[in-house]
Amino acid sequence: MRISDACCGLALGVMIGFAGHALAFDGNVSLNPNMAPEQALQQGLDLYRKGEKATAFEALNFAAEKGDPIAQWKAGQMLADGDGVKRDDFKAFEMFSDLADAHAEDSPGEPSSRFVSKAFVALGRYYQMGIPNTDVRADPTRARQIYSHAALIYGDGEAQYNLARMYYSGEGGARDAVQAVKWAKQAADKCIVDAQALLGHILFEGDDGVDRQPVRGLTYLLVARNRARPDDIWIAELQEEAVSVATEQERRKAMALAGEWAAKCGNM
Repeated sequence: MRISDACCGLALGVMIGFAGHALAFDGNVSLNPNMAPEQALQQGLDLYRKGEKATAFEALNFAAEKGDPIAQWKAGQMLADGDGVKRDDFKAFEMFSDLADAHAEDSPGEPSSRFVSKAFVALGRYYQMGIPNTDVRADPTRARQIYSHAALIYGDGEAQYNLARMYYSGEGGARDAVQAVKWAKQAADKCIVDAQALLGHILFEGDDGVDRQPVRGLTYLLVARNRARPDDIWIAELQEEAVSVATEQERRKAMALAGEWAAKCGNM
């Protein structure tokens, strides 16, 4: 069963219209063509840790072409990031698609599930944004469906946050603040800092179907601000805005609760 059948019963068809184009192995790594994929994977990971990324990619791609899920994920991520190889989002998309399709029926408890989940999230992002100069067009509806699958089946925190964001903004479907809170809460509990900020903002302000909870909302915003990266300006702005209108009592309660969260999540 392919993703088009397995993913929440929705016809996502991640690979429809995209034939797999295997990356050529140029022979710069001493790999026996009959080598087991797990051996090539280990060689690739060892080379990557040594900083020999271009050579590592060849070994990882060798294992990926033989269907190793970890190699498929790592090689795809290197292509997506331009990490030691020329960035190629379309080839990364194909590799993630192959991984997701091959393991669509695996249970979430399988050893490969972590990487399958990450592949779904990566595919969701590609469909959310599209890939310029390729047939992969922006399709927010499909992106929301893919995030839903990764969030529901695998409990992936990044998928849960992305899904919450799409529900909050109405991207890819109807706007639903209640669903946004539901998924943001699940991601926030996994210490996803962006989800903590989003959840805090919704709870502090209140929304359709969501009662205003200023202390709880400010708590999440304080935690997010303390854990945010320096370039997360939007988190700082949301937190500062909330603090500026909160009462002294609300601030004190939120600061006390935020301390408990800090012990759970730590810093970034």
